[in-house]
Amino acid sequence: MGTDRIEQARSAWTYRGRQRPPFAVAPEPGQESVWDYPRPPALEPERRTVEVRHGDRVLAQSSQAMRVCETGSPPTIYIPPADVDRTALVMSPARTFCEWKGEARYFRAEEDAPGAPDIAWCYPSPFPEFHTIQDWFCFYPGRVDCFLDREPVRAQAGGFYGGWITGEIVGPFKGDPGTGHW
Repeated sequence: MGTDRIEQARSAWTYRGRQRPPFAVAPEPGQESVWDYPRPPALEPERRTVEVRHGDRVLAQSSQAMRVCETGSPPTIYIPPADVDRTALVMSPARTFCEWKGEARYFRAEEDAPGAPDIAWCYPSPFPEFHTIQDWFCFYPGRVDCFLDREPVRAQAGGFYGGWITGEIVGPFKGDPGTGHW
């Protein structure tokens, strides 16, 4: 993607975390609104223990994860490669491009048949702002079981997005029905 197209994609979004839109759910004490997250996204340490399972197999477990918080989306949780069972993953041919992080590569579970849905992704060569999470893995909560301090994580709607929804996160979220115009 060329520099002009990246800048166009970055500037197309109306909401940037400075003011909640009228349709946003107001957070209760101890909750976070995804409409308070910034754009460009923020990278911050995840204070809870992360666990990812595929059936009975533990794919990842970490107390060193990072989360990416972006306006309108639940956080995505990135796990250091040392805390991921890489033998459980097979790289797929899929690639996407994020205007903030760069090109993503995808992985499916090793025991799944070829062509099975991808369960994780990473950024092997992210833009400098996201160098901290280079080669770190993020998993789709809708395709594997994800937990934050043993709390089951709910999947972000839409299939494409990989946000991790827990009890303290309020939306509505990008990907929910009727949000295509965001």
